[in-house]
Amino acid sequence: MLASVTGYAMDGFDLLILGFMLPAISSELGLNASQSGSLVTWTLIGAVLGGVIFGPISDRFGRIRVLTFTILMFSLFTGLCAFAQGYWDLLTYRTLAGVGLGGEFGIGMALIAEAWPAEKRNRASAYVGMGWQLGVLLAAFLTPLLLGVIGWRGMFLIGLVPALASFLIRRTMGEPEAFEKQSPQQHNSSLLSRIGMLFKDRTTSKASIGILILCSVQNFGYYGLMIWMPSYLSKNFGFTLTKSGLWTAVTVIGMTFGIWLFGTLSDRFSRWKIFIVYQIGAVVMVIVYAQLRDPTLMLFAGAVMGMFVNGMIGGYGGLISDTYPVHIRATAQNVLFNVGRGVGGFGPLAIGMLVSNVSFVAAISLLATIYLLDIYATLFLLPKKQGKDDTLGAIG
Repeated sequence: MLASVTGYAMDGFDLLILGFMLPAISSELGLNASQSGSLVTWTLIGAVLGGVIFGPISDRFGRIRVLTFTILMFSLFTGLCAFAQGYWDLLTYRTLAGVGLGGEFGIGMALIAEAWPAEKRNRASAYVGMGWQLGVLLAAFLTPLLLGVIGWRGMFLIGLVPALASFLIRRTMGEPEAFEKQSPQQHNSSLLSRIGMLFKDRTTSKASIGILILCSVQNFGYYGLMIWMPSYLSKNFGFTLTKSGLWTAVTVIGMTFGIWLFGTLSDRFSRWKIFIVYQIGAVVMVIVYAQLRDPTLMLFAGAVMGMFVNGMIGGYGGLISDTYPVHIRATAQNVLFNVGRGVGGFGPLAIGMLVSNVSFVAAISLLATIYLLDIYATLFLLPKKQGKDDTLGAIG
């Protein structure tokens, strides 16, 4: 659990500190707005590539071995960012750090599914999902304190710390028993054949498409809200930087609670029904939030909206682990979630275009609409059974 949560916390921490540091980086290295923005974009592209590459590799060579490698890769290239002398070398380091970053989420989820009892799989997967929020909160508190003291180069050097965690994980942990029990034929499947297994028949394809829709909507809504909401609150309601930061912190706390609650409820009730409750809650809260005009009410209503909008990530780890067998589990976790992350990366662009050309209400309406797509996918595409071990409920 510690290994998996640490990996996902790095993901949230890294993305947020980069946003904080972009002005300082741009000033020192002479980057224009397009170049600055591309550092975020290419980190995301690297994460998608890392997810697609390292998921199948983990299914072949082992959870612990590949998880530690991805953490080490992320750490080393993040540390190298501290020595960047210009745009192109920094872009290269950021992209390669992103590749390492993208690999760890799905591997951690697969590891948890195989290390924890099946009856606690949903809440255990939710704890991993909470790691991102913990990383975001840590970045929100530490960056303002440290950036002025150690500068952006010093902040990147902090990224070397997880390399120590990688060493300790590799030295102290063995592979899960479920992974070790696989046959040599299952271990030796190729990368492309493992990805192909996600769409090998009609039932499996339906499940994969449904999960891909959920992951895309999840990331689209998350990035769309978290990137644009602080500037919207500042422009329209006069939120200061401190108050916008408070809004972010309160919303993230709401998201964290939502993830924990989703995992806990999904171990007691049918997971697909909890998905429906959260998806309806997201539609309602996004629409209600767009109508609010009182700044204080908006501050705390953000926590309730965050609970529904991002709380659903508490169910993805358990859903994917129950849907696919051990020999393609990390492949499914990493490929489906990270492709969804790639689609979700267009969220800020789409929201920004609507805000600029139409209105913020139109942008919010778009977000409400995509959660209706989530409801459709849950009702008609996702498998309804929850596995009790590593074969029951799994397709393939």
